Amino acid sequence: MRLHVNPIACVGHGMCAELLPEMISLDPWGYPILTPEDGQVPRRLAAHARRAVGACPTLALLPEAASAAAGRASSAADAGRKAGASVVPGPPGVRGGRRNPG
Repeated sequence: MRLHVNPIACVGHGMCAELLPEMISLDPWGYPILTPEDGQVPRRLAAHARRAVGACPTLALLPEAASAAAGRASSAADAGRKAGASVVPGPPGVRGGRRNPG
């Protein structure tokens, strides 16, 4: 199991460092720093790591499987943009739009 921190989602609550101090320290602003840097969780800390992932209030601490899935989702969105798909604006006063396959 590996851990990954989404730096965009993290707001520095520090809950992860409280629950998994063996692997996570905080920088001067309260944001997590994984040790080791690759996020590899020793087998003896796996239960604590899962608890820290579940306790993150902004869901910024992710196990490897979840971060890999997020990468695949963004790759699919990039592929759609490269294929010429675009978003067509809706009528005035309506947020969002509908997908136009090109």
